[in-house]
Amino acid sequence: MAALAAAGLGALALAGRGDGEGVIPDRVQRAVPSPRDRSGPPEPPPAPTARCAAGAAGCREVSGRILYVERVDPDGDGDAHFVIADTASVTGPGITVVDVRVDLRPQPLPGIGDHLSAAGSVATGSYGQRQVEAVAVGG
Repeated sequence: MAALAAAGLGALALAGRGDGEGVIPDRVQRAVPSPRDRSGPPEPPPAPTARCAAGAAGCREVSGRILYVERVDPDGDGDAHFVIADTASVTGPGITVVDVRVDLRPQPLPGIGDHLSAAGSVATGSYGQRQVEAVAVGG
């Protein structure tokens, strides 16, 4: 065991030394790439936070990344439904369904991966799920 530990320490000492020939690295590479090295689109900025009116009883504030969008509501009243990943966990562990009535629908409608913030009372949805009935929407 002592020999293994000594070998590990020796390798670390050599890794930091560098020989300029590429045999021994001039510096140890970082385990996490810098933001310039990461591929893919940048993180979208969070939506402005929707807030409950002062003193509004039973009002909940939720905010998170959109996992699912129902753009056309089957009952035809024009509202949109979003499932977001958030810590409030109104609907289930780590998720909340948000019902946004037609007059509050953001234009353009955000999509999967965007952030959404909403505030409103908790109600029972058409499938028996607990959801936030938005009275304010951010974004």
